[in-house]
Amino acid sequence: MAEAFARAYGSDVLWVQSAGLSPASIVQPLTKQTLAERKVDIGGQFPKGLEMLSREQFDLVINMSGEFFQFPSGQMVEWKVRDPIGQSPETYRAVAQQIEGLVMRLIMESRGMK
Repeated sequence: MAEAFARAYGSDVLWVQSAGLSPASIVQPLTKQTLAERKVDIGGQFPKGLEMLSREQFDLVINMSGEFFQFPSGQMVEWKVRDPIGQSPETYRAVAQQIEGLVMRLIMESRGMK
């Protein structure tokens, strides 16, 4: 969700890649539905493991897993976000709202509009 929001709203200031510690095999249908309700297209996004991005250089790495891990580059920031997988559509919507707010704050900070 975070990658989709960042691409939709902040492509002028952010270059975004998303990966996980234990990626799912597919983008969850409720994730697609929740983003579609917000008119956010996930395009060709698919779940990726961190190893797919280990050679990339990042200025900022956002950890939403709640688990400790080290990444070769970038300042690490933690966002405490509930994992909605297996939960209700309402939970997906609440998580999407939280992530959207966090992403928008990051975009505004990146644009110098704190």
